[in-house]
Amino acid sequence: MPTRPRRIRIFAVILAAVSCGAIAAAQIQGQTQPKPHAKVVALDKDDNGILPILTGPPETVTMKSGYVVLDPGHSVGKHSTEHHEEILIVLEGQGEMLFHDGSRLELRARTALYCPPETEHDVRNTGTSTLRYVYVVANAQ
Repeated sequence: MPTRPRRIRIFAVILAAVSCGAIAAAQIQGQTQPKPHAKVVALDKDDNGILPILTGPPETVTMKSGYVVLDPGHSVGKHSTEHHEEILIVLEGQGEMLFHDGSRLELRARTALYCPPETEHDVRNTGTSTLRYVYVVANAQ
């Protein structure tokens, strides 16, 4: 077992290392993130799925978005907004947003739908043609 003076030195070295790590972490957190820049994204996805538009920091401050294409009868799958709020802007087609409690909201072209934080939901194409929409989520906290 180390002697008392040696234990003090070992403790001092550990304390110094932890302090340096904390200072370095604080400096990294204090660094300025790259500033987001304006951009254009072509919405040229034709098949089922999601095309990311904005993927969050450092591309944006907190916002994420995507372009979704769903064939008739398809859905995006159940998911939660968690600590985000979400808006859908329907460009083409029709569908519904289904909620955990069984309630539904109709989606159709030229409509927008808001979904609050902590909301489990799914989006399904209920029409006979392709459903296309853009979603935008932002941190609500």
